[in-house]
Amino acid sequence: MGQSPSGTNYTLRDEIRDHWSKRAATFDDVPGHEIFSDRERRAWHRLLSRHLGPANGRRALDLASGTGVISHLLDDLGFEVTGLDWSEAMLTKAKAKARSRDRRITFRLGDAEQTREDDASFDVVVTRHLVWTLVDPAACFREWLRVLKPGGTLLIVDGDFVRQSPIERLLARLETLVLKGRKPPAAASSAPPDLAEQHRSILSRVHFKDGARAEDIASMLAECGYERIVVDTRLGAIHLAQACRMSWRSGLIRHVQHRYVVVAAKPPA
Repeated sequence: MGQSPSGTNYTLRDEIRDHWSKRAATFDDVPGHEIFSDRERRAWHRLLSRHLGPANGRRALDLASGTGVISHLLDDLGFEVTGLDWSEAMLTKAKAKARSRDRRITFRLGDAEQTREDDASFDVVVTRHLVWTLVDPAACFREWLRVLKPGGTLLIVDGDFVRQSPIERLLARLETLVLKGRKPPAAASSAPPDLAEQHRSILSRVHFKDGARAEDIASMLAECGYERIVVDTRLGAIHLAQACRMSWRSGLIRHVQHRYVVVAAKPPA
């Protein structure tokens, strides 16, 4: 635990919040964050519908909603959506985007570990690229179980962004040979150097610092009381659409990384 310039306690969770607040201004510029094509949007719709079923006006909570990308997809499908994020900078962008698109999505400032939402108040809880950043994922999973209605569904979209597969290592070596000492072009998702260093520092201290594997998340969900847990790695259509706006190496890596959806249910009453 460190201290802020004012001398008050400044935790790792505070640092994570502030890191993403600083990245809010350019968050939507990155393929894989915002959606840039109808092709990708349709692929997301198919994925969400496959696991959540018809919306029928059910209530959905988008945790760590950022600029509202997943919230808009859920709204497209007919869910009554609440987006929760603890970065005011992200929420400002999310609210502006919703207004510009005439969307009826509720965005609130809140903490994924302590949502302050009522017990059994949502039919669906969705997170994208949140779990790998968590300091205490088990506490979060129990909190999300609390706010789900009996029989409700948790859907986690995430990945292992730490451990490289053999194919990723091969691609890195090939790039080195092709460039022959030249500096590689910046990846579309690259943060400014100071934020990239902070990102590496944060990653070294979170629970999944060695990589968030689907099987580890599924096991932890079971320990926290979820049932009917399913791991789905069929994300190829989404990755193919995203790759159209990436470098050849980034696009290939997107396909071979350990990216997945974990779906789980709260037991019925």
